Amino acid sequence: MLMMPKAPFIAVGILEALAAATGMAAGGKLLSICDLLTFLSILLSVIFLGRRYRVNQLIGCFLVAVGVVITVASGSSAGHSLKEAGIFWSILMIISFLLQAADTVLKEVIFLDAEKQLKGGSVDLFVVNSYGSAFQALFICLLLPFLSKLWGVPFSQLPNYLRDGTACFLNIGSLSSGCDGAPLLPLLFVIVNMGFNISLLHLLKISSAVVSSLASTFSVPISVYMFTLPLPYLGVASSLPPGFVAGAVVLVLGLFIYAWTPSSSSSARL
Repeated sequence: MLMMPKAPFIAVGILEALAAATGMAAGGKLLSICDLLTFLSILLSVIFLGRRYRVNQLIGCFLVAVGVVITVASGSSAGHSLKEAGIFWSILMIISFLLQAADTVLKEVIFLDAEKQLKGGSVDLFVVNSYGSAFQALFICLLLPFLSKLWGVPFSQLPNYLRDGTACFLNIGSLSSGCDGAPLLPLLFVIVNMGFNISLLHLLKISSAVVSSLASTFSVPISVYMFTLPLPYLGVASSLPPGFVAGAVVLVLGLFIYAWTPSSSSSARL
């Protein structure tokens, strides 16, 4: 298992590093945009995996995206419009979605190839996750000069940012007053994020890149609802957006339509 070719994992690391970098940069300027991840995953899986999707699956994906848009855009602080954000940041966000979709499809290819190479066996989730994360961290470090400029941070000041970030993470030094909850909250975030990513990776392994993308999209209304709860360190809880219920209903309806298999059609892998 550990003797598998490392080139696909290197590609995964590059895609994840670029997706994270472009997503964080564009996210600061463009807070809401139509979720393109699922549609791009469908497109790439058709091109590289030869997948074919039924009409109900395409309709389901469309409804999921509509549900996300309704849920997010109905809030009072839904974010900047495409016009306010500018064409550059809009394109950068689309590129981020494309890189994420390519990363997800590539991981599906890794699992499919592993089944052939291991003669019906499967590659361990932690092998894929560990190699991908390691190469992602490596390429993030290599891209720091470019990323610092993209993020608006002079490269000469980057060591100061890293030092201050470390002090905030450890909740020590002069910055401790603005880092409430550290280091417990950052560690909890890391643990929850690892669990979330491994869960999506397992879902990808047993299903497909598109199903994994749909499941990831479902986290949007859950996150919106969580911010309305009186949780520690959040301050005053937000109120539910006016279109939250409608958006959540449309999203769940889309998931059901996608998963529905007509009795007249032969069973196919979703």
